[in-house]
Amino acid sequence: MRQPVRAVRPCGPPRAAASPLRTGQAAIWGALADPAGGQTINAHSRPEDLIRLPRARGTLALTARARDGATVIGDLSQSGASKLLFPRTGGDLTAVVLNTAGGVTGGDSFTLTAAAGPGTHLTLTTQTAERVYRALPGTPGHVSTRLTVADGASLHWLPQETILFDRSALDRRLTVDLAPGARLLLCESLIFGRAAMDEVVREARLTDRVIVRRDGLPLVADAVRMDGDAAALLARPAVAGGAAALASVTLVAPGAAAHLSAIRDLIGPLGGASAPEDDLLRLRLLAPDGFDLRRALVPVLTRLAGRPLPKVWSL
Repeated sequence: MRQPVRAVRPCGPPRAAASPLRTGQAAIWGALADPAGGQTINAHSRPEDLIRLPRARGTLALTARARDGATVIGDLSQSGASKLLFPRTGGDLTAVVLNTAGGVTGGDSFTLTAAAGPGTHLTLTTQTAERVYRALPGTPGHVSTRLTVADGASLHWLPQETILFDRSALDRRLTVDLAPGARLLLCESLIFGRAAMDEVVREARLTDRVIVRRDGLPLVADAVRMDGDAAALLARPAVAGGAAALASVTLVAPGAAAHLSAIRDLIGPLGGASAPEDDLLRLRLLAPDGFDLRRALVPVLTRLAGRPLPKVWSL
């Protein structure tokens, strides 16, 4: 015989009424959540809960060494939200960086250290474009990369683009130490919003520093600092002339200056190139969006690399 269904009153104390919030807290707490799907911060949370939000952490350390005429993994460690994938590429070593957190937001921290030993060729790239998401004021994401290239070694640093979203904040540093006979190809790209999605970056905080040293002496020092309306800043003729995508490329190799004329022909009106020394070539590119930037970058990087780019760079 079926028993009648009775309503059951939940156990525990009755819910307390929401207390008034101080100015500004509702906007912060109402939109904040753990991206991993755990703790949610809302109007009933305490201020100290903001500090305890999970943050993405990732650490990578890789050493490449020569063995039987090929470049192989010497030492490798990885932890947190950073992983390395190693596609089969023949005698050289290609490492693809994967961010399992899906991007960078306020308070995240990622560190990568890589060294190319004598007689090696190491290529480092990323599985996809890195995305830098909205962050609370005063809580930028941190990305630190340190590369070391030994005498007779070659390293290509070719990450895919970094996309900055509205109200994002990023503090990034790239440091490269070259031995006197080391070779380097370095590319860094930034995209301010996705043109196909009609995104406009009205607020962004960016600190980006690139330092290349050879034999302990500075060779390249490049720094960008942006805080405010990114679209308005990029619209200035002396900044980007309205471009929303930009890239910097550095080649350190014997005879690098010999590429100068051909590179200028390749980039046309999208940028400029110079060769301050016979073994140093520098160029900058500006484009309306990420697709046009990559379309210009691929032939440039292919020429300077002297070999096909990693497959993740395919258009």
